[in-house]
Amino acid sequence: MRWLVTGAGGMLGRDTVAALVRRDAEVTGLDRTALDITSPDAVERAFAEHRPDIVVNCAAYTAVDDAETDEARALLVNGEGPRLLARACAATGARLLHVSTDYVFDGENRTTPYPEDHPPAPRTAYGRTKLAGEEAVRAELPEHSAVVRTAWLYGVHGRSFVRTMIELEARRETVDVVDDQRGQPTWSADVAERLAELGPRIGPDVGGVFHATGSGEATWYELAREVFRGLGADPARVRPTSSAAYPRPAPRPAYSVLAHGRWKEVGLSGPRAWRAALDEALPQIRKEHQGVST
Repeated sequence: MRWLVTGAGGMLGRDTVAALVRRDAEVTGLDRTALDITSPDAVERAFAEHRPDIVVNCAAYTAVDDAETDEARALLVNGEGPRLLARACAATGARLLHVSTDYVFDGENRTTPYPEDHPPAPRTAYGRTKLAGEEAVRAELPEHSAVVRTAWLYGVHGRSFVRTMIELEARRETVDVVDDQRGQPTWSADVAERLAELGPRIGPDVGGVFHATGSGEATWYELAREVFRGLGADPARVRPTSSAAYPRPAPRPAYSVLAHGRWKEVGLSGPRAWRAALDEALPQIRKEHQGVST
């Protein structure tokens, strides 16, 4: 099978290409300079040249705060881009894995994980545009697509909360971190593995929505303490604070923990515990960070 990964220059895109290469898959990764998914002509050319059997859409407008004043651009990338990819897949017989987000839920008044079929209710422009992409994919390619929602991503490549904590541990005696937002720290390499496993299974009986986040839950404060601990630093140097101390244009979900029931339903392994993933990822991220910094 021939795979095409869009947004291949980003954290998840790079990890997805690497996961497929490890499986000896025939894969082409295109970053946003090589493929603008909002251009019908560019999408058509990419499909004609690479003839993919499975497409993984990691391309997205992810500037959550900027989207509040740039929703039209965010909608073009997050909504219309996936629609064009789904139409191209429908025309060529390809399957589509579309990556989405926990921001499709409002995160209000909830204390139990969101199941995959819970009605979305986004509070932000970013969430609305990502939901538009989900709906477009499912409308254009209902039997040969899957939406894979993820959240709180960190990885070896690119910026992330974990890398920021590595930097701050080296520069500050104490760090104040929000303790009133609860979610699931997720290693991008783990999501890439789930995408690589799911892709060949997509069909009339395997599709819909899947959640690919680290199992368990934490606040940003709890995650920061685990990063410090993993670095051999004193976790007490991380101090809890409220999100009110860091006002942002786009409100963050107070609770965005996602359930993982669909993986078991289709006979695939679900995400692993977030702490175990962090223990494996942290040395790699730290090494990459030190390499970039020197």
